[in-house]
Amino acid sequence: MTTEQLHQYFLKSSGACTDTRKISENCLFFALKGDNFNGNKFAAEAIEKGAGLAVIDEEEYHTEGKTILVDNVLESLQDLGRFHRNYCKAKVIALTGSNGKTTTKELMHSVLSQSYRVIATHGNLNNHIGVPLTLLRIKEDTEIAIIEMGANHQKEIAFLCSLAEPDFGYITNFGKAHLEGFGGVKGVIAGKSELYDYLKDKNSPIFMNADDPVQREKLENYIKKIGYSTEDKNYYRINFLGASPFVSLEAEGTVIKTQLVGQYNFNNCCAALLLGKYFNVPMVLIQDALSEYIPENNRSQLIEKSGYHILLDAYNANPTSMKAALENFHQLQSPAKSVILGDMFELGDDAELEHQEIADLAAASNFSEALLVGENFSKCKTGLMQFKSFEQLAEYLQKTRLPEGDLLIKGSRGMALERVLPLLS
Repeated sequence: MTTEQLHQYFLKSSGACTDTRKISENCLFFALKGDNFNGNKFAAEAIEKGAGLAVIDEEEYHTEGKTILVDNVLESLQDLGRFHRNYCKAKVIALTGSNGKTTTKELMHSVLSQSYRVIATHGNLNNHIGVPLTLLRIKEDTEIAIIEMGANHQKEIAFLCSLAEPDFGYITNFGKAHLEGFGGVKGVIAGKSELYDYLKDKNSPIFMNADDPVQREKLENYIKKIGYSTEDKNYYRINFLGASPFVSLEAEGTVIKTQLVGQYNFNNCCAALLLGKYFNVPMVLIQDALSEYIPENNRSQLIEKSGYHILLDAYNANPTSMKAALENFHQLQSPAKSVILGDMFELGDDAELEHQEIADLAAASNFSEALLVGENFSKCKTGLMQFKSFEQLAEYLQKTRLPEGDLLIKGSRGMALERVLPLLS
């Protein structure tokens, strides 16, 4: 079956699905395979739950009129996503970077939705499966699609670009994330810059933070760059007004007070503001969008609980974001500031050094309390309290109450440090 033929089936469906727990009536179920599962085995279940058809790649599960047999389900999903992207007329904005991707995506969506019909990546569906699924959410009347792209090794962004074929792009930053897969910081820069390479080949516009020396160097001789800066008059000027604790900024005489905690969120706001200006969203609507956005999903959430002002940033962590969070938290004016920090994952051979540097920074910050949890943090040489597992931390918190005041909780997703919250009552 050709991709064009499969697309005709897709257009008659209610959408694409890869999880039998999320079947919608008349959806097109893609029976993906993984290391520990075979989606072909669930094709019949998907049909029973209401799927219109199931796309499979093993003949023994084929049922005439209920399944579509293809050579490779994943490749068919990816090809279909690319085909549908070109079938629709939406402009595609690709977004990647080491830190702040998802918050920036949500802010861009909030701003651009003021004037356009926009879809954006749900959650963190930003890989070789998530990107085509997002592309398949584009409707014929969608005007802009914001596609988040994640990567933990080189050539991954290049591949995702081949699927989404973006018209515009933005890289939030180049930080110490996924060092194991990328092979160090230089590998991170090379891998993320594959978005630049793709857009340059198409002679397409690139949005940039002109205050980032890496971005300035990468785009030095590129003509179609649209940037913002706090200093350079050659770019769109945005001024940082403060983050105590919420970020405030100013552009064109308009002051915008956000509900985002931490100076590290300033650039995320700037990117959304820049896109809004480029796409001619009125400044008053940009102001509304940025000021009304409230973070969720454990990302820089400010929570009041049991005498604590909690900054919960437990969705992800790497050395760059951890350092930024600690420095911002240290600057807050508060009589009592405590931190609970969890391990940072996918650092490879750099794990020991990077965790030690964060432990040293936390120790030098003289917080009221600083608790480190995880295999890597437990190996650091420090005078701070260390816990090898979350269970050990939980046992401590059930017996010991931290000083009331400000509390930063940050760690990689695998640490699931939001589990600390019920222990603070």
